[in-house]
Amino acid sequence: MRSSRWNAQGNLYLVTDDGPLDADRVRAEVGDTDGILEVLASGEDWVEIRIWNPDGSSAEMSGNGTRIAARWLADRTGAGHVIVRVGEREVRAQMLGGALVEQELGSVAVGAAETVDGIRFTPVDVGNPHAVVEADPAELPRIGPMLETHERFPGRTNVQVARWVDDGIEARVWERGAGETASSGSSAVAVAAALGAASVTVRFPGGPLDVRVENGKAFLTGPAVRVT
Repeated sequence: MRSSRWNAQGNLYLVTDDGPLDADRVRAEVGDTDGILEVLASGEDWVEIRIWNPDGSSAEMSGNGTRIAARWLADRTGAGHVIVRVGEREVRAQMLGGALVEQELGSVAVGAAETVDGIRFTPVDVGNPHAVVEADPAELPRIGPMLETHERFPGRTNVQVARWVDDGIEARVWERGAGETASSGSSAVAVAAALGAASVTVRFPGGPLDVRVENGKAFLTGPAVRVT
């Protein structure tokens, strides 16, 4: 498969325009990455992608993935602003200095807190589903797989365990279809929204991501770097 390998704070994706892909091909070729970004179409300043998880399922949204796609196109065309289309969403990305990209991810919706099997969480929609648990992130290996596949979420969900620290929020993420990953852009937005932060740095094991929530819209800033 013709592809390039990209890193977004430890979240690794392959980007390919050598499609079409299917679940069997994805599972065979994803390797040790967190997924594949399939380029469906592109122009000078826009790109349409499909996001594949390692298990062959697809995702409605990925903050890190759309940022990588924006940087991938910008490196090819020199565009300073890129629109990334994924499903029904359009993500607007601006290239900043170095490897940084600021994205307007669109609307974020926070639901009422719920409790299942003794675990209290806040459901958040960032174009994809999230369940945010405010607790010690060390609890993720126990909480993540249980909530991901709980009957409350018939289509499965992404799970974050997060808490406030002196310099922002620390979090770990269990991604639907991928397991624990080093970081997640949409998860950073979900965590910030669930914990009531208008502007905050969310610190994942893979590195920090900056989030702003303004009038129900989410903005995310972080790096995207080509590895090979």
